[in-house]
Amino acid sequence: MELTGKNVMVTGGAGFIGSHLVDKLIESGCSKVVAVDNLYLGKEKNLEGAKATGKLVFYNANAADENAMKKIINEHSVKAVFNLAVVPLPASLEQPVFGYMENIEITSAICELLRKDCFETLVQYSSSEAYGTAKYAPMDEGHPLNPRTPYAASKAASDHLVTSYHYTYGTDTVIVRPFNNYGPRQNEGTYAAVIPLTIKRILDGKAPIIYGDGLQTRDYVYVEDTADATVKIFENVKTRGKAINLGSGEETVIKDLIEKINSIVGGKEPIQYAPPRIGDVDRHIADISLAKKLIGYSPKTDWDVGLKKTISWYLNQTRIE
Repeated sequence: MELTGKNVMVTGGAGFIGSHLVDKLIESGCSKVVAVDNLYLGKEKNLEGAKATGKLVFYNANAADENAMKKIINEHSVKAVFNLAVVPLPASLEQPVFGYMENIEITSAICELLRKDCFETLVQYSSSEAYGTAKYAPMDEGHPLNPRTPYAASKAASDHLVTSYHYTYGTDTVIVRPFNNYGPRQNEGTYAAVIPLTIKRILDGKAPIIYGDGLQTRDYVYVEDTADATVKIFENVKTRGKAINLGSGEETVIKDLIEKINSIVGGKEPIQYAPPRIGDVDRHIADISLAKKLIGYSPKTDWDVGLKKTISWYLNQTRIE
């Protein structure tokens, strides 16, 4: 399936991964990319490059509002929806019912519009958090879904919902299950992930924090590699009805990561330890063999190169601000 000449939608399009996907979709030849984001976490400035191409249309709207989404999809003759809209994990710890229900309602609304033939193809974004901590490693797509947080539960439930629509109604769907993305534009404020949070604390003259013993592991993948793979997943019809891991296939120990960032940025405060975070998984490492088989996937960005590019971006943002 070609993207050239198609009008597509990205929900959560002003967010971290969403904005990079918007850029990639435009680069891949889409006639128009409709980005929908309620700016709960996303930022319009993330779309500045896309706006300059003249191929972006942006709506500040809630993707859970089925009627509003239907109107936008019809107005722009959208053929495919990439659903990345989400209430993030840290927010779900503070507002569990809101976080869980909002994420389910977003997926439900999109699935219903697909069932009613308002558009043709859904690429649903899941999360490695749906797996919980590793029962075995590496974690393939057959790994049990054992969510530890309301956020993770909402992602697991959304995956089941999308899959059920595929089998019940014959909808054209695929689930992308990314592991820990990093790179430019990742939110560094409220609900920040460990990399931007650590960078920001160091730049603010504060001590980096390790939660728990720091021996937890994550599988980090550079955001542009995820966006590139997502496009290839859409284009390959053999991916339909499947969930597909996107990661690096390598483990990074959190303690080592924070020490490395502290060294690169030049932190002067000793690293502090804090109690473990609620629902934190112990181990994550992706089995990416299915993505390799289906789309020839292999992460292009070396970990050290990607981390330095990420840190450089945050340093430049600080200078600009």
